[in-house]
Formats: sequence, C-alpha cells, structure tokens
Amino acid sequence: MASPAAPMPSLIRPRASRNQSQLGSVSLSSDNSASTASSRRRRDFVFVVNPSGANGRTGKQWTQLLPHLRTRLADKCNICECITSGPSDAIDVTREAIKDGADAVIAVGGDGTLHEVVNGFFRKGSPVRALDQGPDHLTALGLIPLGTGSDFARTFGWSNDPRQAIDRIVKGVKSKLDIGMIEGPNGDPHFFVNVADIHLSAKAGYFASMYKRFGNLCYVIGALRGFWGHNNRDMRIKVNGGEWRTVDKVTALCVGNAKYFGGGMKITPTVDPFSGDLEVVILQNFKWYTFLLKLHRLYAGTHLEVKDVSSMRVQSIEVAEVVPNGDIFVQSDGEHFGFLPTKFSVLPGAVDFFC
Repeated sequence: MASPAAPMPSLIRPRASRNQSQLGSVSLSSDNSASTASSRRRRDFVFVVNPSGANGRTGKQWTQLLPHLRTRLADKCNICECITSGPSDAIDVTREAIKDGADAVIAVGGDGTLHEVVNGFFRKGSPVRALDQGPDHLTALGLIPLGTGSDFARTFGWSNDPRQAIDRIVKGVKSKLDIGMIEGPNGDPHFFVNVADIHLSAKAGYFASMYKRFGNLCYVIGALRGFWGHNNRDMRIKVNGGEWRTVDKVTALCVGNAKYFGGGMKITPTVDPFSGDLEVVILQNFKWYTFLLKLHRLYAGTHLEVKDVSSMRVQSIEVAEVVPNGDIFVQSDGEHFGFLPTKFSVLPGAVDFFC
C-alpha cells in the first residue's frame, strides 16, 4: 500500500556486538602466501544481486555502483559478485557462500532479496556454517537497499543511497540482529527479518506481488483486491507457549521484527530488532471504510491508540482458526508462506549485521 505522505522513520540504535569491529582497523594483507596468518587474510565479501529488482533498475544501478564499491573495498577484501537468475536463487547462493567460508554476504536489492539471503543463513531450521573455518567463524549479513519498497531499511532511518550503505560496510560496525522464524503444519521452518502477517494484509501482499511493475502503487492495488470478499475471522492464539485464547473478528495480525511493511506502513511501531522480542499488532473488526479512515495512522505508526487495535511483545505466538477452513493467508517479508495454522518465534541475536 502506498503511503499518502512519507513519514519520518524512527531510528533504531543497535546495541554493540561483542565482535564489533571496523574494517579499517583490521590489518588486511594482499599476501596470499601460506605463511600469512589467518587473522590477516583477505576477507571474502559476497554481493548477492537481484538484477530484476525494481523493474530492472537494481541491475542498472549495481552496474553503475560497482566501480565505486571496488574503489572503497577492493584493497580491504575480495569482492565476489553473484547475480541471481530467478526465485530462491539467492538462498542457494548464500548457503554456498557461507559453507565456503565467506566473511560477509551482502544483499543488493529490495526486501525480497534480503528475505532470500536471510533464509540462506539457515537450512532445515539450523544455522549454516563454514566447512573449513572452525566453529568460531561467523558470516555477517549486509544490505545495499536498491529495491522498490526497502521497508527494512526504514527501521534504521536509512535512505536508498547505496553509497551510504557501502560506507556502513566499510566502517564495519556490526550488531547481533534478531531473526523471526515461522513454522507451518508441514515442511521446514522459514525465516523473516522484517514483518510476517496474517489475513487481510497477507492477502493484499499476495496480490501486490502480481503488480510490482507499478512500483509502490502495487500495494494499493493489492489492498483493493484483498478487501474484495474479505471477512473478519475469529482466531485462536497461544502466546509464549501459554493457553489458547480466542480473538474475535480479526482483520489482520502482524508479527514484527522490524517496523515497516507495505511500502512504508509503520505497522509494528515499537519493535526493536535487537531486543530479543517480536511485536504483535492485531487489528479487529475493521471495515473497508475504517481502514481507509485510519490509513494515515497506520503509516504514521500512531494506530496503537485506535479502538480495536492491540499490541503485545512476545517471544513466540501460535495462530490458528477457530473454525478451520485453510484459506487464511500467511506471508513473511512480503512473500507468500501458506495458510494457517502457523507459529512465529524469535531467534535472538542470530546474525551479525552491518549497521
């Protein structure tokens, strides 16, 4: 959904990681001889690029950016450019890079590319590890936002200026980033870094993905299609492994590890992706006209004061239908996941993140 006015993002100040470092303060040698100490070896940074992102603009911007990137980083590390060729390719590329001992994997693109790269850090619910670097070796996650929405970057107040993103990577400051995990009735766990959601917003996101050629307007089109035939539904939730309770007439239920989704809607406004908690926001008994009247508050992040909107901090939440029909949409980071029932949980400080 496109914002009627771009709100000023609220900034997240990450807590320092124990392995907080700066590239410039580490002695990186270009000597690749066997006598070079492992602590002084040139590090390998893998840039995973989605060239078709933002209707092809990402690929063009990357080509223009690459000389500047090499100027800033080539004397400090080995730059590996990986161009994705289709859906889920970034997941496979990331897993292989981590297994090969990459020191960092940088997502170049929008929230969809970041989502795939984050999922590449895990396999069958467990972290992927380097094969020959020892148990203490960690691969860091980075982001150069060049996509349509770039909602994750908004949480930190970052612009879409790729040169600023490169500055962050060169500076090398990292913090322990929480990752959300989502589990359905079948299959392996899936992971999200931004927002996962259920029912109307998830259905709107599903339709919006069909209209990405229209830029941020795709969210408006998706919302209109999502409201067509929409009915609020009674759901059951279980928080932190407690007892089941019923929540009536749910319009949407959103689980945030970060603040924004849908092209700038500040849906989980108080969450901190370094806190070890997820924020759950539930909208109940919204009609289409209620939604339109309150839309500005959703974008501004002031909707928690609105009637029939509630918020809670959780480490896990399970959601199911009261009357199972198997038709309530679930998505994570704007990607269709499936249908209820679903469990969401947080992995505190799961990934080192350049910030």
